Amino acid sequence: MTEQRESFFLNGEEVKPGQHKVILLPLPKLYNWTPLSMPVHVMHGKKPGPVLCITSAIHGDEVNGIAVVRRLMKKPILHKLAGTIIAIPIVNIFGFLYQDRYLMDRRDLNRCFPGNAEGSVASRLAHLLVTEVISKATHMIDLHAGSLHRTNLPQVRVDLSIPGARELAESFNVPVVVSSSLISGSLRYYAQSQNIPFLLYEAGEALRFDELSIKTGVNGILSVMNKLEMISFKKSSRNSYVTAFADSSFWIRAPQGGTFHPHKSLGKQVAKNEVLANIGNPATNEEYRLHSPISGIIIGMNLLPLVHEGAALFHIACFDKLEMVAEEVKILQEASDEMSEENYH
Repeated sequence: MTEQRESFFLNGEEVKPGQHKVILLPLPKLYNWTPLSMPVHVMHGKKPGPVLCITSAIHGDEVNGIAVVRRLMKKPILHKLAGTIIAIPIVNIFGFLYQDRYLMDRRDLNRCFPGNAEGSVASRLAHLLVTEVISKATHMIDLHAGSLHRTNLPQVRVDLSIPGARELAESFNVPVVVSSSLISGSLRYYAQSQNIPFLLYEAGEALRFDELSIKTGVNGILSVMNKLEMISFKKSSRNSYVTAFADSSFWIRAPQGGTFHPHKSLGKQVAKNEVLANIGNPATNEEYRLHSPISGIIIGMNLLPLVHEGAALFHIACFDKLEMVAEEVKILQEASDEMSEENYH
């Protein structure tokens, strides 16, 4: 007879093998003494395996990841899970309540790790996450979206200097992976200081649900889990992409303020010196033609029609095989209306 797997414990609560439980981590009360808690899904498989921690909405206005977690936890294939999933749909409850990226004191939670139990609200929240959740993880995926009035092409960001990072990033199954250095105080910086393999998924914009971003995120996480042997399924060529790693990426900024009229959209290929946008004088017919200083793929862009001098307008990633990447991105975007999340029975 196979030996029974031990239970999993989080915040002192037991989750038995084969059980899916939502545990409420207590948070600091609001100033009117309203109690708050952070819901944490724990799905503990009957078979041993990795402990995958999935975090979303560290920035309170990044809602795509919330939908990713909700849909993921409904997948029938997870009933055959090996290992354990810890999934937090809303880390920054405070920002989420006010539809804001930051916490009440305007601190960025993703610059406060590992935190301090006696520090600011952000520091206390980071400390809670580290001690109660991250300390138990063997792998992590953090879900993000563009900041307010910016949108991102579905992409993975990873530090390729970490052993095994390239293979894990490829398993997420998106056309674009950006090598991104670590920022002190971020969740990714802390996790990798603890030797926890970490992927950051960027897709869509703040305060908006985007079906392509959500479906790509769900499929990507399941694909990573398949790579980690937490689940098992046959890959479908229908939604399979050739992953390319960006050599570098740059934000193209407005040389002057005015009305922003883009000529190129998200995911499009651009050539060096090609016109990206016109920036017009709102009171006259004068305008400035913004040319691209590099060739690449637009992986992020501004959505506001009014911009100040220095505003970040286009995020362009550079690749060796630019035409191949452009074709893969085109296929991904064209699949947005018909793309279905695999059943994964």
